[in-house]
This record gives sequence, structure tokens and C-alpha cells, in this order.
Amino acid sequence: MKNPMLKTGLSRYLKTVSILKKGYEQERYRIQLLTNSFLGSMKVREIQSHHIANYRDQRLQSKKKCGNPISPATVRLEMGLLQNFYEIARIEWGISSDNPVSNVRKPKSSPGRTRRLTPREEARILRECAIHQSEEMYSIVVIAIETAMRQGEILNLRWEHINLTSRVAHLPQTKNGTARDIPLSTRAKEAILKIPIKTNGQVFSYTSAGFKSSWRAMIKRLKIEDLKFHDLRHEAISRLFEKSSLDMMEVAAISGHKSLGMLKRYTHLKAQKLVKKLDGNKNKGRRFILDNINAYPAIIRQVDNQFKILVPDLKFSVLHTTRPGAIESARAIALKCIIARIKDGEKPPQPDQFLDKAPGEVILIDPLK
Repeated sequence: MKNPMLKTGLSRYLKTVSILKKGYEQERYRIQLLTNSFLGSMKVREIQSHHIANYRDQRLQSKKKCGNPISPATVRLEMGLLQNFYEIARIEWGISSDNPVSNVRKPKSSPGRTRRLTPREEARILRECAIHQSEEMYSIVVIAIETAMRQGEILNLRWEHINLTSRVAHLPQTKNGTARDIPLSTRAKEAILKIPIKTNGQVFSYTSAGFKSSWRAMIKRLKIEDLKFHDLRHEAISRLFEKSSLDMMEVAAISGHKSLGMLKRYTHLKAQKLVKKLDGNKNKGRRFILDNINAYPAIIRQVDNQFKILVPDLKFSVLHTTRPGAIESARAIALKCIIARIKDGEKPPQPDQFLDKAPGEVILIDPLK
């Protein structure tokens, strides 16, 4: 056919071009959207730039099933697919003489997400995972935070590609088409060991759709706003920069980013972490102690003419006949708890950002005040 309908041309594109791509399922969904739009019933050669512009504007004004607006990035991807279709149709199939998408303005790319996982959110999510009906949920979340692997890469892990002795997981198939090896932290290895070990086969039984459904239900249940599973990859990459001496090329080898520009948009480093690096090795020992002694939120209330202070992060409580006495005792015990952990080679817990509603007044216990 010299001038088929767009939906006919897109069907051919799906079967001969999209089928060869790793993102086949995503392209299949975008092609379905284009096919069902007003463009789908138009002839390939009849479609002009103003038709593409109309499609763009309609999509930007539409909403998802959940009620959220369609993002500019989504529309850019749809227009990119359509532009590539016209290039194939013009150069290889001879059913188009030009590319009407080329001269149409694409929506501006939205800035990369800067969503970071807070210590409290991480603790709440892992507590929920620990009691989840699937024991795999906890391991998947920890592996994501520790390794910066994508959801699909984690769900496709196979036992024959994991060496627990050398602590390396091999990914033969990745999003960008190249294999890579992932170093496993002690925490990541322990998360894997929570799953019954086999000699081969899939590590996790979740399907992509099944895991997405479970994750969304859990986040909704915890009332955590605007946190996507992919944000855990963002968090992991940022932590690699903040907590280690790895340079950008080494982090890229772990994360699988081919473009350092793409890697940069994931690394929203926390300013307080960067402060520690400004002085180099000056006062390193003193700085180590100060960096690990934090003020912790606590609940203080009166119980039978005594003042009781509960410090959830350090898991202790004190009773005293006076308020100042209770606070002073809590500071002393908090300092002992922190020093004991450091002595044992453990890192003291990060202070919770806020406490759940509880009877009593919330105060800060600063061991060094």
C-alpha cells in the first residue's frame, strides 16, 4: 500500500521494528494510544505538522486513570515514537515523503525527580515489608536501596548469576543492552540470603505487574506521598556518592548509566553530607565522633508524679522525679548508647524526622548539650 492509514503503518512498525527492542511492551502501549487517537484513522501522507501539534496539545490536557495529568515526558516519548515511525516509513518503506513530526515543538522535559527517601520512610517501609504476606518484598526493597538496580533487573535475577562468595550479581540483560556486574554489600547479601537458596532459576517469583501492585498498595497503606519504587534507585546512587570514595565512572559501572549526564541527574547530594568532605582529613577523629552523635526526638510525659522519657530510636526510657533530672539522665544514657555502638563497630541509628502522634510532649535529647 502506497498510502495506508496510520494505524496500519503502526501495526507494521510494531511487528518489524518495536519487536526487536527491549522496550517492546512500552512501545506496544504507546502504539495502541496512537492507533486509538484521531491520527490512527488518517492516511499516513495526509497527516501534517498541525495534526501532530493538535495530538500533542490534547494529550497534555488529558489525565491518567488515577486522575493525575499526563506528564510532558510521556508525550515526548509518544512523539518520538511517531517521528521514528515516519523516518522508517520515508526511508525504508516509501509510504511517506516527509516527516511531519520533525518541525513540531515537543513538550519541555520536566526536571529530573529529586525525591529522596527519608530515614523514617525507610524504617516504616522495611517494617511493613517484614510483615508482608510475601517474604520477598523485604529483600527486593533492600536490594534496590543497596545496589541501585532497576525493578526489572531485580525481578529478573537468577540464582546461577549470583556468586555469594565473591558477592557479585551478574546481569546479562539490562535496559541499555549491555551486561554488567553488581557488587553486593553485606546488607544486600543478607537480603538475598533471606530467600531460600536454589542452584538455578528466578530468585523472585513476582511478575512486574504483581510487584507494582504490591508496592503501590503498601505505599498507600503507609500514607507515604509521591514515592515511586524507581526513587529507591535514585536514593541508592546518591548514597554511593555520599557514603563512599567511588568516583563517577565507578558509580556509572554499578548503575549502568552510559551517559554521565544522565547519571548526574540522579545524584542530588545532601549538603550536610558534602560538608564532611570540605575539610579533608583535618580533625578526622573529632569529626567522626561529632558526625555520629546526634540529637534524638523523645516523648516526655508524667507518670505517677514522675517524668518518663522514651527515646524510640535508641530503644530506652528513663524515669525521674523532676523534668530536668529526666532530661539529664536521658542525655547521659543516649551518649552511652551511641559510644557503645561505635565501640562495637556499629553505626548509631539516624534520628527519626518526626514521631507518630503519641500522648506526651515531643522534645529533642542532645547528648552533647
